[in-house]
Order: sequence, then C-alpha cells, then structure tokens
Amino acid sequence: MAGAIASRMSFSSLKRKQPKTFTVRIVTMDAEMEFNCEMKWKGKDLFDLVCRTLGLRETWFFGLQYTIKDTVAWLKMDKKVLDHDVSKEEPVTFHFLAKFYPENAEEELVQEITQHLFFLQVKKQILDEKIYCPPEASVLLASYAVQAKYGDYDPSVHKRGFLAQEELLPKRVINLYQMTQEMWEERITSWYAEHRGRARDEAEMEYLKIAQDLEMYGVNYFAIRNKKGTELLLGVDALGLHIYDPENRLTPKISFPWNEIRNISYSDKEFTIKPLDKKIDVFKFNSSKLRVNKLILQLCIGNHDLFMRRRKADSLEVQQMKAQAREEKARKQMERQRLAREKQMREEAERTRDELERRLLQLKEEATMANEALMRSEETADLLAEKAQITEEEAKLLAQKAAEAEQEMQRVKATAIRTEEEKRLMEQKVLEAEMLALKMAEESERRAKEADQLKQDLQEARESERRAKQKLLEITSKASYPPPVSSSTTALPADVPSFGLIGESLSFDFKDTDMKRLSMEIEKEKVEYMEKSKHLQEQLNELKTEIEALKLKERETALDILHSENSDRGGSKHSTIRKVASSPRQKTYLHLSLPSRLFQGTLCVVMGLPSVTLTRA
Repeated sequence: MAGAIASRMSFSSLKRKQPKTFTVRIVTMDAEMEFNCEMKWKGKDLFDLVCRTLGLRETWFFGLQYTIKDTVAWLKMDKKVLDHDVSKEEPVTFHFLAKFYPENAEEELVQEITQHLFFLQVKKQILDEKIYCPPEASVLLASYAVQAKYGDYDPSVHKRGFLAQEELLPKRVINLYQMTQEMWEERITSWYAEHRGRARDEAEMEYLKIAQDLEMYGVNYFAIRNKKGTELLLGVDALGLHIYDPENRLTPKISFPWNEIRNISYSDKEFTIKPLDKKIDVFKFNSSKLRVNKLILQLCIGNHDLFMRRRKADSLEVQQMKAQAREEKARKQMERQRLAREKQMREEAERTRDELERRLLQLKEEATMANEALMRSEETADLLAEKAQITEEEAKLLAQKAAEAEQEMQRVKATAIRTEEEKRLMEQKVLEAEMLALKMAEESERRAKEADQLKQDLQEARESERRAKQKLLEITSKASYPPPVSSSTTALPADVPSFGLIGESLSFDFKDTDMKRLSMEIEKEKVEYMEKSKHLQEQLNELKTEIEALKLKERETALDILHSENSDRGGSKHSTIRKVASSPRQKTYLHLSLPSRLFQGTLCVVMGLPSVTLTRA
C-alpha cells in the first residue's frame, strides 16, 4: 500500500516537472516545418531553432513574419512568442522570410541555402507583381529559373511543351502581348539553351544579380502623409529612405541615403528625418497606425545596422564562412571539370561505338552485294556453257551435211556422162553443189569460231566467278575481325560501355598553386562576364524590339508607362542612389529617437563604434 502511494506521488511530481508546450508551424518558401515549443520560449529561441534546422548561418537577413489583421509584423527576439499578438490556436503559424536585402547579392550572400531562399522569395515577388519587371527582363529571368530547376538543356528531353505547367512570367507580361504560350516558351528556351554548364546555385545567383537592379527590389512601402496632408509612400531599403508618389513606385521624388541622414526621430505617429547637411530642410511625415510605425522603425534600425556592417571589416564568422565557401566553390568546380571530362569521354566512346556499328553495317551490305554478284556470275556462266554446247552440236551437224554434199558431188561427177544436156545440167548441179558446199564450209567455219569464242567467254566467266568467291572470303574475314581500336580509346563491351581513368588521380588538396590558378580563373571570368553583360544587353534590346510589334498598348499599366519613360531618359532610382553610396566614406552618425511614452534614451551609431542605450520609461 505504501509503495503504491509512493509511486503515485512520484508520477504526479514528474508530471508537474514536464514543461508545457505548444505547436508552431514554420512556413518557408519551399517547405513547412512544425516544432514543439515551451511556453517560456522567446522569439530568439524559436528563430535559432529554425536556423539550425535549415543549416542557416547568415541569420541577420531573416525573420519570422506573422499577420495582425491587415498588417504584417515580425517576431521580436527578446519577447516571448505567445506574448505577441498571434493566434492562440495551434499550430501557431509564422513565415520564415528575408527581412533585409543585401546591396550586392554576389558579394554578401555566402551560403548556398541563403542564396536559394532569396532566389525563391524574389522570384515569387516578381511573379506576384510586387516587384515590377519589364517584359524582356522577365524572359531572361525565366530562362535562369528553368536552368536552376531542370539543369542543362537537352533537346531530346526538353521537347516543346515541357514548360506548359510552369509559372515563369508575370500575368501582366503575358496579357500585354499578342503571343501564345508556345511563342513565350520558344523565347525562354532559346536563352535557356545558352546557360549550359551552370549549376543550380550559379543560375540562382545570376537571377538575383539581374533582379537586384529592378527599381522595386528590396523596397518596403508604407502609406504616409506629409505636413500638408498630401498622401505619399515611404520606401525603406538597404540604401536608405525614399519618398514616392503613390502612382509611381519606380522613381522616388526624394531620397535620403543612410550616410546622409543625421537623425530620425519618432513621436507617436510623426516621423522626422534630419539630413546631415543642415542646409537641406527637415522632412516630417505621419503614418496611420502604431503597428506600422513600429515596423518602420524596426526596418530603419535593421537596414542601417547592415549598412554600417557592410562598410566595416568582415567579422571572424563571416571570414570563416567566405573561406569555406571559396573552398567549396573550388571543390565543386573541380568536380564539375571531372564530370565534364568523363562525359566527354563517354560521348567519344559512344561516337566510336556508333562509327563501328555503322562500319559493320556497311561491310554487311557490301558482303550481301558481293554474294548477289557471285550468284549472277554463276547463272551467266551456266547460260554461256549451255549456249556453247548447242553451238558445238550445230557445227558438228553442219560438218556432217558438208561431207554428205561432197559425196553427192562426186557421185554426180561420176554419172554425168550421158548427154550434153545432161552434162550441162550436171555441171550446173555440180556448180550449185560446189557453191552450196562452199557456203556450208564457210558456215561451218563461222560456227566453229563462234564455238571457240563461247568457250573463251565461259573461261572468263569462270575466272570472274573465282575472283568473286575470293573477294567474298576477304569481306567475310574483315567482318569477322573489326578494325582494332587504338589503345587510347576506352574498351567497349557488347552491350554497355565502361570507362576508366588510367594514370589519372584527382586530389582535393588545395595548394597555393591551385588557389593562384583559381584566382586567375576568377579574373578571367570577370572579363568574360563584362563581355557577356554587353552581349546580354544587346539580346534584351533585340527581344524588346522583336516583341514590341505584338504589344497591346491599351493593356499597358501605369508602371509599364513609367518604366518606358525612365528607360528613354536613361535614369533610375538605383543609378542615383549608388552614385551617393560610392562617394568617399566618412563617419556617419544616425540618431534614432524612440517615442517618449515607450522608451527614454537614444540609439547612436558611429562608424565602427555602434552603441545602444535603451531604458524603460
């Protein structure tokens, strides 16, 4: 009895010690995951668990997003998960998305998983038309997306219609032109075929390098009003703050790069942007909701932190990641070269096998033709022999008749003594008999010569038959023993070819010479990339000219018209902002004053010496 009571007490105490949990669903761009989280977990605990599961180390670009009514919000790292305004129904759903965008994807995105997540997110934003993309650039981006998914183009596999179920172009682009799905697929495939040899990560990076030059890439838009009550749009991105007309999200009216902002203050619903140049007027604006204000402030702080971080030396962690990425890239390049060599050897062996098969078939055809010629020669010889026999018999018969005529002439001469008339008649008969005998003799001689000629033809036919038989034996011996393959060619079994590398060993020991050679190859790739960029621009212009005649002007959107005008002028938002960003570096001070009723204190960031001081009101 006492033992039962003790066991129940230990079970109840164990049950009390087990922490309570709740279920969370994390939705990424290509997967869904579920986790059991403890009630006391903060946002950082859940975020770190997701990053570890994905194998992601470049965590500073990402966040967990959720929706409050019609406004998006991001999970705060220092606040409990369930203390946020999230649905209490399990599973609680968050979206793992990129919160901040890099200035230069190729230089900043190190891990392959980071590149892949950015690629999927930017691709979806372009297809959903959250990022405006001109038609010709849409076709080029679609070709890189196809390369990333399907690998190298193979005409025998990727036949017409293989992209019928793929969503590759924004609906706006498809509706803007009088072009069928087959016509779009033909243009995408023509570019897709030129990307041969690019791995998935390379194709995705090319996609991002083109997409990052689009005007709406990486910009978060918010509806605001200025002091006069005019409705405007605030854009926050990696380069700074931008003010837009609501009807024109492509070209900002005013831009404030991060290195030209002295102070951003926020009080209730009013924001104030103070430029570093005191001669420039202060810009003030109001937003509609407190949640939107908090989101703007978060994006300002995060984007500015990354802006400062890019302009400092890489941390030890980033240096380590980049070194590992370089080694991995070199290893993959060597592996691709090895596979390319093996593929080339396999193709050469297949070509050799096809050539041998073709040669064998040709020899078989020649043997068949020789056999048929031999049969015809035998038939001709038989006919000639039969004809010669008949001619010989005819000659014998004629000779017999000539002998009989000679006997008859002698008998007539012996009996032609009676009368002159009889003598004359006899002479006439003798003359006729002589003439007949002469003709018979000539005919007999001609027949004899013809018989001799036929015998000679028979001998020649038999000689031809002998030569044909000899040639047939030679062809048969050639077909039985095909020509030897050189020692450098890979041996082929009867059914499946096998390949071996003799005297060749691959090593992944990266020496200084390997790294120097890799550096030289990288420099060479840069030069080739510049030439390819020029060629690519020419292709884009050619495609634009080609499809311009099929455009339906009445279906053009406001953004299409604005983009055409900007292209004609040769200006864009990024061209102006990057000129400012490329100016000589200077110390930058950004002062962010938070609302007094929430916090007391300031956020001051000095180039190289960021410091944060926050105290509760």
